[in-house]
Amino acid sequence: MARTAQHPTPTEAAAPARLIARHRTTLDRALTAVRTREHWSSYPEDTRVYGPGGAADGEASLAVLLGRPFDLGQPGRDGTVGPEPDRGGERSPYGGDLGISYAHHDPAVLLPAMTAALPAWRDAGPEVRAAVCLEILDRINALSPLFAAAAEHTSGHNPVMAFHAGAVHAQDRGLEAVAQAYAEQTRLPATARWRKPMGPGRVVDIHKRFTPVPRGISLVVANSVFPAWNGYPGLFASLATGNPVLVKPHPAAVLPLALTVREARAALAAAGFDPNLVCLAPEQPGEGLARRLATAPEVRLVDYSGRTAFADWLREHARQARVFTSVSAVNSLLVESTDDYSDMLANLAFSVSLYSGQLCTSPQNLLIPRTGITTDEGPKGYEEVVADLGAALDALLADDAAACAVLGALLGPEVRARVERAASGALGPVGVPSRTVRHPAHPDAVVRTPVVVKLDAGRDADRATLLREWLGPVCFAVAVDSAEAGVALAAETARTCGALSAGLYSVSEEVTAAMTAACAEAGVMLSANLMGDWYISQSAVYSDLHGTGMNPAGNAVYTDAAFVAERFRTVVVRRYGGAT
Repeated sequence: MARTAQHPTPTEAAAPARLIARHRTTLDRALTAVRTREHWSSYPEDTRVYGPGGAADGEASLAVLLGRPFDLGQPGRDGTVGPEPDRGGERSPYGGDLGISYAHHDPAVLLPAMTAALPAWRDAGPEVRAAVCLEILDRINALSPLFAAAAEHTSGHNPVMAFHAGAVHAQDRGLEAVAQAYAEQTRLPATARWRKPMGPGRVVDIHKRFTPVPRGISLVVANSVFPAWNGYPGLFASLATGNPVLVKPHPAAVLPLALTVREARAALAAAGFDPNLVCLAPEQPGEGLARRLATAPEVRLVDYSGRTAFADWLREHARQARVFTSVSAVNSLLVESTDDYSDMLANLAFSVSLYSGQLCTSPQNLLIPRTGITTDEGPKGYEEVVADLGAALDALLADDAAACAVLGALLGPEVRARVERAASGALGPVGVPSRTVRHPAHPDAVVRTPVVVKLDAGRDADRATLLREWLGPVCFAVAVDSAEAGVALAAETARTCGALSAGLYSVSEEVTAAMTAACAEAGVMLSANLMGDWYISQSAVYSDLHGTGMNPAGNAVYTDAAFVAERFRTVVVRRYGGAT
């Protein structure tokens, strides 16, 4: 049976208690999951749950939107964004323009309208807000095939990743944020009676009310790689804590967030709230709208995922706001020893290939002792490990159709330039060459297998290369003097460049302990000896924490208490009840 959202009738919308009853079980289950960190998800990963056509249903729904205006009915419209070249427009990494136009809005009109929507939303209280947020997520979840198609044709995801990161896992991140927000807002009682003895036979009686108060408008500045997965934590954390949310999408990936805002506005209106609590702000080419919005006095929260340079700008200039950032990362993986060499190589090959290395958690620097490693197949030298990784990549990606299902498509010219430079030998000797893959359904898509470049940590030029992010299918096999040197280099990279993940293959308790301590000090999550079909780049919602806020890869964590608690403050009202 297809999964469909249970939308309320106008009569139901007038009774917030009914929304609470509809979603209370899900909220409670999410609260349990974030407390126990066990496996759980509210949103099925099986595409058949959402209709008999699966991905085909999503492509059909997407086709209806192509070449047409996408109007959300927001106030302050003063122009159009796309699809003409001089007005911007999205182009699928698989080939072809989407041809969708979006309304452009004057911030001087839009921001006051959003501010006016805040009081009723604030006064609704944490439970009602959580229920409405879950209603929004249910509506989005019912359209998961469409969201997956939108992710494919804006971000270049392969079909499986599009359905996961572009749809159901992003929804899980949103629900996780709602649960954490609800927990923090209800940590204090709504009311309390404070009675203090003041001497024989005399007690002062004071009644207290604790009210979570939102900061103000929340701006979400999204990226083109994972606009939903990276955008939903901030969006739903802010909305659940009472803040209106303005979404500024990346010009190359507007559609996933335009769909999100459309469903949010519909759910808010059906629940009796002003839909201007959630708005979209597409920008004209070269407009620099994010800078204008981020420094507007009404904007008190900013969530940004993207380049480090703009995150630095936001922290410097958006001083009226609390700025949450998730930015560039250089992730290291140390290979010291293994008791399953074949499985390790297969896991590594998939990890560096998934989404063409465009994940923020993809391993970039493979640190290998120059004297080699110990394995269940006997000692393996550095050169042999690199060659065997190449063979594992060949086995995984030999068939073009199968390769495209793993790699997806390259996002744009900058990614293509990086892989071409690495493949040319300009960065160092090529240990595993990259090849061009032909997509069976989309001949215009640019698909490349990973290139593995051999570097030496002892050479200054090579260190300068590996201490940079090379987003895309570029991987470095870095020769290090020893396991200890590899641990030190992984920690240095995390501290200086930022890292979201670190990996280790070792059967040595001493090496594992050293890497564990180094990662704790540098503030980066460590994955040790992953095998089978679980990979370093994956993050389990409700269980794993994405980021630590302890290194330059960002100051935000998806999703911990600090991520939501900064979005509101608690105001106390005390009423004197007399003295007895």
